[in-house]
Amino acid sequence: MRILFFTGGGRATVHALLPLASACRTEGHEVIVAAPQEDVAAVTEHGLPAFEMSEMGVFKAMFWDREGNKLDRPRGEAAECEFASRGFARMAADSFDRLADLADHWRPDLVVGGTRNYGAALIAHHAKVPYVCQAWDALERDPADLEYVADELRPELEKLGLDTFPKEDLYVHITPESLRPEGAEPAQYMRWTPGSTQLPLEPWVYRRTERKRVLVTSGSRAAMIDTLGVAFFRPILENPVFQDVELLIATQEPVAEALRKEWPEVRAGYVPLDTVVPSCDLLVHHGGGQTCMYAAAAGVPQLVFPDMLASAIPMRRFDAYGASITLNLVEPPERIEEAGRAILTDPSYRERARALADEIAALPRTSEIVRKLEELAGR
Repeated sequence: MRILFFTGGGRATVHALLPLASACRTEGHEVIVAAPQEDVAAVTEHGLPAFEMSEMGVFKAMFWDREGNKLDRPRGEAAECEFASRGFARMAADSFDRLADLADHWRPDLVVGGTRNYGAALIAHHAKVPYVCQAWDALERDPADLEYVADELRPELEKLGLDTFPKEDLYVHITPESLRPEGAEPAQYMRWTPGSTQLPLEPWVYRRTERKRVLVTSGSRAAMIDTLGVAFFRPILENPVFQDVELLIATQEPVAEALRKEWPEVRAGYVPLDTVVPSCDLLVHHGGGQTCMYAAAAGVPQLVFPDMLASAIPMRRFDAYGASITLNLVEPPERIEEAGRAILTDPSYRERARALADEIAALPRTSEIVRKLEELAGR
Protein backbone atom coordinates (compact mmCIF):
# COMPACT_ATOMS: atom_id res chain seq x y z
CA MET A 1 0.00 0.00 0.00
CA ARG A 2 1.17 3.52 -0.79
CA ILE A 3 0.46 6.16 1.83
CA LEU A 4 0.99 9.87 1.33
CA PHE A 5 1.42 11.83 4.56
CA PHE A 6 0.94 15.61 4.75
CA THR A 7 2.58 17.60 7.49
CA GLY A 8 4.34 20.90 8.15
CA GLY A 9 3.80 24.31 9.63
CA GLY A 10 6.64 24.04 12.14
CA ARG A 11 8.66 21.13 13.46
CA ALA A 12 6.08 20.25 16.09
CA THR A 13 3.48 19.52 13.41
CA VAL A 14 6.00 17.34 11.59
CA HIS A 15 6.96 15.41 14.72
CA ALA A 16 3.28 14.77 15.42
CA LEU A 17 2.80 12.72 12.22
CA LEU A 18 6.15 10.93 12.00
CA PRO A 19 5.41 8.08 14.47
CA LEU A 20 2.43 6.85 12.43
CA ALA A 21 4.30 7.36 9.15
CA SER A 22 7.24 5.35 10.50
CA ALA A 23 4.91 2.60 11.74
CA CYS A 24 3.36 2.32 8.28
CA ARG A 25 6.79 1.98 6.70
CA THR A 26 7.89 -0.57 9.31
CA GLU A 27 4.84 -2.65 8.42
CA GLY A 28 6.03 -2.80 4.82
CA HIS A 29 4.04 0.01 3.20
CA GLU A 30 5.48 2.63 0.87
CA VAL A 31 5.44 6.05 2.48
CA ILE A 32 6.12 9.58 1.27
CA VAL A 33 5.86 12.52 3.65
CA ALA A 34 5.01 15.84 1.99
CA ALA A 35 6.17 18.95 3.84
CA PRO A 36 7.06 22.59 3.13
CA GLN A 37 10.68 23.29 2.24
CA GLU A 38 11.46 24.56 5.75
CA ASP A 39 10.34 21.25 7.30
CA VAL A 40 11.80 18.73 4.86
CA ALA A 41 14.94 18.19 6.97
CA ALA A 42 12.78 17.27 9.98
CA VAL A 43 11.34 14.42 7.90
CA THR A 44 14.58 13.13 6.42
CA GLU A 45 16.29 13.26 9.83
CA HIS A 46 13.70 10.71 10.90
CA GLY A 47 14.70 8.38 8.07
CA LEU A 48 11.60 8.93 5.94
CA PRO A 49 11.30 9.98 2.28
CA ALA A 50 10.29 13.64 2.06
CA PHE A 51 8.61 15.50 -0.79
CA GLU A 52 9.00 19.29 -0.88
CA MET A 53 5.45 20.38 -1.49
CA SER A 54 5.93 24.15 -1.19
CA GLU A 55 8.50 26.89 -0.71
CA MET A 56 6.00 28.77 1.44
CA GLY A 57 6.91 28.68 5.13
CA VAL A 58 4.48 28.94 7.98
CA PHE A 59 5.39 32.57 8.72
CA LYS A 60 4.53 33.75 5.20
CA ALA A 61 1.39 31.60 5.14
CA MET A 62 0.15 33.16 8.36
CA PHE A 63 1.02 36.81 7.80
CA TRP A 64 0.30 37.36 4.09
CA ASP A 65 -3.01 36.75 2.33
CA ARG A 66 -3.35 35.25 -1.15
CA GLU A 67 -3.14 38.71 -2.72
CA GLY A 68 0.14 39.47 -0.95
CA ASN A 69 -1.27 41.81 1.68
CA LYS A 70 0.41 41.84 5.10
CA LEU A 71 -1.80 40.67 7.97
CA ASP A 72 -1.62 41.70 11.61
CA ARG A 73 -1.52 39.15 14.41
CA PRO A 74 -5.02 38.97 15.94
CA ARG A 75 -6.02 39.15 19.60
CA GLY A 76 -8.50 36.79 21.23
CA GLU A 77 -8.99 33.04 21.20
CA ALA A 78 -11.54 32.88 18.36
CA ALA A 79 -9.58 35.32 16.19
CA GLU A 80 -6.36 33.37 16.73
CA CYS A 81 -8.05 30.10 15.71
CA GLU A 82 -9.43 31.66 12.52
CA PHE A 83 -6.03 33.22 11.79
CA ALA A 84 -4.30 29.83 12.07
CA SER A 85 -6.91 27.98 9.99
CA ARG A 86 -6.72 30.50 7.18
CA GLY A 87 -2.92 30.47 7.25
CA PHE A 88 -2.73 26.70 6.95
CA ALA A 89 -5.33 26.86 4.17
CA ARG A 90 -3.07 29.23 2.23
CA MET A 91 -0.23 26.76 2.67
CA ALA A 92 -2.48 24.05 1.22
CA ALA A 93 -3.34 26.25 -1.76
CA ASP A 94 0.30 26.98 -2.48
CA SER A 95 1.15 23.26 -2.55
CA PHE A 96 -1.89 21.97 -4.44
CA ASP A 97 -0.55 21.80 -8.02
CA ARG A 98 2.76 20.22 -7.00
CA LEU A 99 1.00 17.61 -4.87
CA ALA A 100 -1.62 16.85 -7.49
CA ASP A 101 1.21 16.08 -9.90
CA LEU A 102 2.83 13.79 -7.31
CA ALA A 103 -0.46 11.97 -6.75
CA ASP A 104 -1.03 11.54 -10.49
CA HIS A 105 2.35 9.86 -10.93
CA TRP A 106 2.88 8.04 -7.60
CA ARG A 107 -0.80 7.08 -7.13
CA PRO A 108 -1.26 6.75 -3.36
CA ASP A 109 -3.85 4.36 -1.93
CA LEU A 110 -4.45 6.53 1.13
CA VAL A 111 -3.72 10.08 2.28
CA VAL A 112 -3.04 11.08 5.91
CA GLY A 113 -2.82 14.67 7.14
CA GLY A 114 -2.49 16.46 10.46
CA THR A 115 -5.16 18.60 12.12
CA ARG A 116 -4.67 21.65 9.90
CA ASN A 117 -2.80 20.09 6.98
CA TYR A 118 -5.78 20.81 4.78
CA GLY A 119 -4.03 19.88 1.55
CA ALA A 120 -4.41 16.23 2.51
CA ALA A 121 -8.19 16.36 2.06
CA LEU A 122 -7.88 18.09 -1.32
CA ILE A 123 -5.36 15.65 -2.74
CA ALA A 124 -7.24 12.62 -1.41
CA HIS A 125 -10.33 13.85 -3.23
CA HIS A 126 -8.28 14.54 -6.36
CA ALA A 127 -6.79 11.03 -6.24
CA LYS A 128 -10.14 9.46 -5.26
CA VAL A 129 -8.67 7.65 -2.26
CA PRO A 130 -9.59 7.62 1.48
CA TYR A 131 -8.48 10.52 3.64
CA VAL A 132 -7.40 10.23 7.28
CA CYS A 133 -6.99 13.18 9.64
CA GLN A 134 -4.70 12.67 12.65
CA ALA A 135 -4.90 15.16 15.52
CA TRP A 136 -1.57 16.87 16.20
CA ASP A 137 -2.29 17.35 19.89
CA ALA A 138 -5.08 17.96 22.40
CA LEU A 139 -6.61 20.94 20.57
CA GLU A 140 -10.14 20.09 19.45
CA ARG A 141 -11.37 21.09 16.00
CA ASP A 142 -13.95 23.84 15.80
CA PRO A 143 -16.60 23.39 13.06
CA ALA A 144 -16.15 27.06 12.19
CA ASP A 145 -12.57 26.32 11.14
CA LEU A 146 -13.70 24.56 7.98
CA GLU A 147 -15.84 27.54 7.01
CA TYR A 148 -12.75 29.75 7.05
CA VAL A 149 -10.77 27.09 5.21
CA ALA A 150 -13.43 26.69 2.53
CA ASP A 151 -13.45 30.46 2.06
CA GLU A 152 -9.66 30.56 1.59
CA LEU A 153 -9.63 27.50 -0.68
CA ARG A 154 -12.62 28.42 -2.87
CA PRO A 155 -10.59 28.27 -6.15
CA GLU A 156 -9.22 24.81 -5.32
CA LEU A 157 -12.62 23.50 -4.21
CA GLU A 158 -14.22 24.74 -7.43
CA LYS A 159 -11.46 23.06 -9.44
CA LEU A 160 -12.35 19.79 -7.67
CA GLY A 161 -16.07 20.30 -8.15
CA LEU A 162 -16.72 20.74 -4.42
CA ASP A 163 -19.07 23.12 -2.63
CA THR A 164 -17.75 22.34 0.87
CA PHE A 165 -14.49 21.15 2.33
CA PRO A 166 -14.30 17.33 2.17
CA LYS A 167 -14.63 15.36 5.40
CA GLU A 168 -12.15 12.67 6.43
CA ASP A 169 -12.96 8.95 6.30
CA LEU A 170 -11.24 8.39 9.65
CA TYR A 171 -10.37 10.79 12.46
CA VAL A 172 -7.48 9.67 14.68
CA HIS A 173 -7.08 11.36 18.08
CA ILE A 174 -4.16 11.11 20.50
CA THR A 175 -5.84 12.63 23.56
CA PRO A 176 -7.41 10.24 26.12
CA GLU A 177 -11.18 10.35 26.17
CA SER A 178 -11.24 11.66 29.75
CA LEU A 179 -9.48 14.84 28.60
CA ARG A 180 -11.78 15.56 25.68
CA PRO A 181 -14.73 17.94 26.16
CA GLU A 182 -18.28 16.74 26.53
CA GLY A 183 -19.83 16.10 23.14
CA ALA A 184 -16.47 15.83 21.36
CA GLU A 185 -16.63 14.40 17.86
CA PRO A 186 -16.08 10.62 17.60
CA ALA A 187 -12.55 9.46 16.91
CA GLN A 188 -10.31 6.44 16.64
CA TYR A 189 -7.87 6.78 19.55
CA MET A 190 -4.13 6.21 19.16
CA ARG A 191 -1.36 6.24 21.74
CA TRP A 192 0.80 9.35 21.46
CA THR A 193 4.48 8.59 20.84
CA PRO A 194 7.38 11.03 20.36
CA GLY A 195 8.73 11.93 16.95
CA SER A 196 11.45 14.41 17.84
CA THR A 197 14.92 14.74 16.32
CA GLN A 198 17.53 12.94 18.42
CA LEU A 199 21.05 13.70 19.61
CA PRO A 200 23.67 11.47 21.25
CA LEU A 201 22.54 10.87 24.83
CA GLU A 202 24.64 12.67 27.45
CA PRO A 203 24.95 11.35 31.05
CA TRP A 204 23.41 14.44 32.67
CA VAL A 205 20.10 13.58 31.00
CA TYR A 206 19.59 10.52 33.18
CA ARG A 207 21.85 11.40 36.16
CA ARG A 208 19.77 13.46 38.53
CA THR A 209 21.02 15.47 41.46
CA GLU A 210 19.36 15.50 44.90
CA ARG A 211 17.34 18.57 43.96
CA LYS A 212 14.01 18.71 42.17
CA ARG A 213 14.50 18.81 38.40
CA VAL A 214 12.57 21.41 36.36
CA LEU A 215 12.72 21.66 32.58
CA VAL A 216 11.72 24.92 30.85
CA THR A 217 11.08 25.28 27.12
CA SER A 218 9.35 27.74 24.81
CA GLY A 219 9.24 25.45 21.79
CA SER A 220 10.80 25.36 18.36
CA ARG A 221 9.98 28.98 17.47
CA ALA A 222 12.03 30.56 20.27
CA ALA A 223 14.67 31.96 17.93
CA MET A 224 12.05 33.49 15.62
CA ILE A 225 9.60 35.10 18.07
CA ASP A 226 10.92 37.57 20.64
CA THR A 227 8.30 36.72 23.25
CA LEU A 228 9.49 33.09 23.19
CA GLY A 229 13.17 33.98 23.51
CA VAL A 230 15.00 35.34 26.55
CA ALA A 231 11.90 37.36 27.47
CA PHE A 232 10.01 34.12 28.08
CA PHE A 233 12.66 32.57 30.30
CA ARG A 234 13.60 35.63 32.39
CA PRO A 235 10.54 35.73 34.73
CA ILE A 236 11.01 32.02 35.37
CA LEU A 237 14.76 32.09 35.95
CA GLU A 238 14.41 35.04 38.31
CA ASN A 239 11.54 33.59 40.34
CA PRO A 240 12.47 32.43 43.88
CA VAL A 241 10.67 29.09 43.52
CA PHE A 242 13.18 27.98 40.88
CA GLN A 243 16.34 29.01 42.74
CA ASP A 244 16.74 25.75 44.67
CA VAL A 245 15.99 23.32 41.85
CA GLU A 246 18.05 21.77 39.07
CA LEU A 247 16.92 23.99 36.21
CA LEU A 248 17.27 22.83 32.60
CA ILE A 249 16.46 24.93 29.52
CA ALA A 250 15.52 23.25 26.24
CA THR A 251 15.82 25.78 23.40
CA GLN A 252 17.65 26.60 20.18
CA GLU A 253 21.28 27.59 20.32
CA PRO A 254 20.92 31.37 19.66
CA VAL A 255 18.59 31.69 22.64
CA ALA A 256 20.61 29.21 24.72
CA GLU A 257 23.80 31.22 24.15
CA ALA A 258 22.14 34.42 25.38
CA LEU A 259 20.79 32.61 28.44
CA ARG A 260 24.17 31.08 29.33
CA LYS A 261 25.81 34.51 29.23
CA GLU A 262 23.37 35.90 31.78
CA TRP A 263 22.88 32.71 33.84
CA PRO A 264 26.11 30.68 33.41
CA GLU A 265 25.03 28.10 35.99
CA VAL A 266 21.99 27.06 33.94
CA ARG A 267 22.25 24.20 31.45
CA ALA A 268 20.67 25.47 28.22
CA GLY A 269 20.56 24.08 24.69
CA TYR A 270 18.68 21.72 22.43
CA VAL A 271 17.71 18.40 23.96
CA PRO A 272 15.10 15.90 22.71
CA LEU A 273 12.21 16.23 25.14
CA ASP A 274 11.41 12.52 25.19
CA THR A 275 14.83 11.73 26.65
CA VAL A 276 14.79 14.30 29.46
CA VAL A 277 11.16 14.95 30.42
CA PRO A 278 10.68 11.56 32.19
CA SER A 279 13.46 12.52 34.63
CA CYS A 280 11.77 15.80 35.58
CA ASP A 281 9.49 16.82 38.44
CA LEU A 282 7.95 19.67 36.44
CA LEU A 283 7.80 20.88 32.85
CA VAL A 284 7.34 24.64 32.38
CA HIS A 285 6.38 25.66 28.85
CA HIS A 286 4.56 27.95 26.41
CA GLY A 287 1.49 25.84 25.72
CA GLY A 288 2.77 24.01 22.64
CA GLY A 289 0.60 21.03 21.77
CA GLN A 290 3.43 18.55 21.29
CA THR A 291 5.33 19.87 24.31
CA CYS A 292 2.24 19.26 26.41
CA MET A 293 2.01 15.67 25.16
CA TYR A 294 5.63 14.91 26.10
CA ALA A 295 4.78 15.71 29.72
CA ALA A 296 1.41 13.98 29.62
CA ALA A 297 2.87 10.73 28.28
CA ALA A 298 5.72 10.83 30.84
CA GLY A 299 3.46 11.50 33.83
CA VAL A 300 5.07 14.88 34.58
CA PRO A 301 3.02 17.86 35.88
CA GLN A 302 3.02 21.07 33.86
CA LEU A 303 3.14 24.81 34.54
CA VAL A 304 2.02 26.59 31.39
CA PHE A 305 2.37 30.19 30.20
CA PRO A 306 0.62 30.22 26.78
CA ASP A 307 2.18 32.46 24.15
CA MET A 308 -1.20 32.53 22.38
CA LEU A 309 -4.59 32.73 24.06
CA ALA A 310 -5.82 29.81 21.92
CA SER A 311 -3.08 27.60 23.38
CA ALA A 312 -4.80 27.83 26.74
CA ILE A 313 -7.99 26.18 25.44
CA PRO A 314 -6.81 22.54 25.70
CA MET A 315 -4.66 23.28 28.76
CA ARG A 316 -7.75 24.16 30.78
CA ARG A 317 -8.80 20.52 30.51
CA PHE A 318 -5.40 19.41 31.84
CA ASP A 319 -5.85 21.92 34.67
CA ALA A 320 -9.28 20.52 35.49
CA TYR A 321 -7.81 17.01 35.46
CA GLY A 322 -5.33 18.15 38.11
CA ALA A 323 -2.15 17.61 36.09
CA SER A 324 -1.23 21.22 35.32
CA ILE A 325 -1.64 24.91 36.15
CA THR A 326 -2.06 27.45 33.35
CA LEU A 327 -1.16 31.09 33.99
CA ASN A 328 -0.13 34.22 32.15
CA LEU A 329 3.61 34.98 32.13
CA VAL A 330 2.88 38.60 33.15
CA GLU A 331 1.26 37.40 36.37
CA PRO A 332 2.85 38.86 39.54
CA PRO A 333 5.97 36.89 40.56
CA GLU A 334 4.17 35.85 43.73
CA ARG A 335 1.49 34.06 41.71
CA ILE A 336 4.09 32.23 39.62
CA GLU A 337 5.94 31.26 42.78
CA GLU A 338 2.74 30.00 44.38
CA ALA A 339 1.88 27.85 41.37
CA GLY A 340 5.38 26.45 40.99
CA ARG A 341 5.62 25.62 44.68
CA ALA A 342 2.20 23.95 44.65
CA ILE A 343 3.17 21.59 41.84
CA LEU A 344 6.58 20.80 43.34
CA THR A 345 5.27 20.10 46.85
CA ASP A 346 1.70 18.83 46.46
CA PRO A 347 1.88 15.14 45.43
CA SER A 348 -1.59 15.24 43.89
CA TYR A 349 -0.25 16.92 40.73
CA ARG A 350 2.24 14.11 40.18
CA GLU A 351 -0.39 11.49 40.96
CA ARG A 352 -2.84 12.96 38.44
CA ALA A 353 -0.11 13.32 35.82
CA ARG A 354 0.82 9.66 36.27
CA ALA A 355 -2.82 8.63 36.00
CA LEU A 356 -2.99 10.53 32.72
CA ALA A 357 0.16 8.79 31.48
CA ASP A 358 -1.44 5.43 32.29
CA GLU A 359 -4.48 6.38 30.19
CA ILE A 360 -2.26 7.33 27.27
CA ALA A 361 -0.27 4.09 27.54
CA ALA A 362 -3.52 2.09 27.36
CA LEU A 363 -4.56 3.58 24.00
CA PRO A 364 -4.08 1.56 20.77
CA ARG A 365 -0.49 1.52 19.51
CA THR A 366 0.51 3.00 16.14
CA SER A 367 0.89 -0.54 14.76
CA GLU A 368 -2.78 -1.17 15.54
CA ILE A 369 -3.76 1.99 13.69
CA VAL A 370 -1.81 0.76 10.65
CA ARG A 371 -4.29 -2.16 10.57
CA LYS A 372 -7.15 0.36 10.51
CA LEU A 373 -5.54 2.18 7.60
CA GLU A 374 -5.16 -1.09 5.71
CA GLU A 375 -8.82 -1.88 6.25
CA LEU A 376 -9.82 1.61 5.10
CA ALA A 377 -7.84 1.26 1.87
CA GLY A 378 -9.05 -2.30 1.35
CA ARG A 379 -5.55 -3.76 1.59
